[in-house]
Amino acid sequence: MREYDDFAACMEKVSSSVKQVLSDGRLCLSLGGDHSMGVGTIDGHYQAKGDLAVLWIDAHADINTSATSPTGNLHGMPVALLVKELADYWPYLPNMDWQVPMLSIKNIAYIGLRSVDEYERLILEKFGVTAYAMEDVERLGVHEVTQRALEAINPNGERSLHVSFDIDSLDPLEAPSTGTTERGGLSLREGVHIMETVFASGTLGAMDLVEVNPLIGSEKDVKITVDAARQVVRAGFGYKRRGMPPLLKQEIPGYQKAD
Repeated sequence: MREYDDFAACMEKVSSSVKQVLSDGRLCLSLGGDHSMGVGTIDGHYQAKGDLAVLWIDAHADINTSATSPTGNLHGMPVALLVKELADYWPYLPNMDWQVPMLSIKNIAYIGLRSVDEYERLILEKFGVTAYAMEDVERLGVHEVTQRALEAINPNGERSLHVSFDIDSLDPLEAPSTGTTERGGLSLREGVHIMETVFASGTLGAMDLVEVNPLIGSEKDVKITVDAARQVVRAGFGYKRRGMPPLLKQEIPGYQKAD
């Protein structure tokens, strides 16, 4: 598990920060950074709100254990660290006593998968995880996939929803400045629509936006990627593409009353 000591110390602080934000009655937006960040943000969300539903939007499943990972990269392991069903597949992890696997794997759904390792695929099938790959998006449409995913993990709308959105879920043409690109991904319009649907559900408690890396690519690549990230985040917090009226204003300025 590469960079493990830094990861363990940092995620404990992230968890505490997210818990505080949510306990104050606010929504929480966390910007990253690689997707291992989800261990801290989701742990903090769980501590603040209890039973969670998690929507993991990503090209990758990120559900390897230390025994199945082909690389040792922690950003490929966060979901496996969070779910109760895989707790017995880990050795003792020093300095991680603050984090206890608490999520049911049935309360996690994926959208956008297109690069899944062999053992990850085995885990998804063994536990019947709700997982929509890009072929499902193409076959069913992004609206239907999103509605089905939310229904599967939060059928009564009673759980606080955590959305962990990896920018590499988008096609590299839409978001080139990220470290693990996979062609054939979501369009920006599809990514925005997912988050618009999430906002409309009224259940969003916290969101991660991860893997934006301005050190990768040209100045144009960075601008394209950051703009895509901004649009995805805005959609999740209520911005409507059809336009927004001014806050607390009912009258149109400039009216001239006829004599």
